[in-house]
Amino acid sequence: MATTDKKWKRLSSEVGPDLKLFRARWDEMQNPRNEKSQKMIILQSKDAVNVVAVSPQKTIVFVRQYRFGIEDFTLELPGGLLNHDEEVIPAAKRELREETGYVSENWEELGKVASNPVFMDSYIFHYLAENANAKFELALDDGEDVEIVEIPIEEVKKMLNAGTFQHPHTISALVLYFAR
Repeated sequence: MATTDKKWKRLSSEVGPDLKLFRARWDEMQNPRNEKSQKMIILQSKDAVNVVAVSPQKTIVFVRQYRFGIEDFTLELPGGLLNHDEEVIPAAKRELREETGYVSENWEELGKVASNPVFMDSYIFHYLAENANAKFELALDDGEDVEIVEIPIEEVKKMLNAGTFQHPHTISALVLYFAR
């Protein structure tokens, strides 16, 4: 049985290729249970943010965008990676404004979760932006093409319970939002 006091020992580490959003690293790790070692891949990345933006009309702001990994569109909360040396809350405000044109004066941290602890070293920080209003034009990156979709809060809750959302960061943020 695995226990937290029996951490795996890193025997060596080898830097891998830069993969645009990630840098690969291979760590030779020793299992404390049997002393055997295995090469593990770690994807190093900047932390990320996403935002549950609630409008004065009690809708949640989503973006629909094409995701290359699944070759389909997803409906997800606005968000993205932190820029170099950027703090978390300014990044959340920036991502909301860039991807949706919405801004808010009322921010609350909902929590953070590991992006994918199986092979990634980063976290996603979830925020709530209440009374969010569209005030600006979108400022999308060259690789972004989004459609803004507002959905009433009660409908979002039904969609979450029905398994409609495919992006794990959207799911974890909505779970934290509805649990508060």
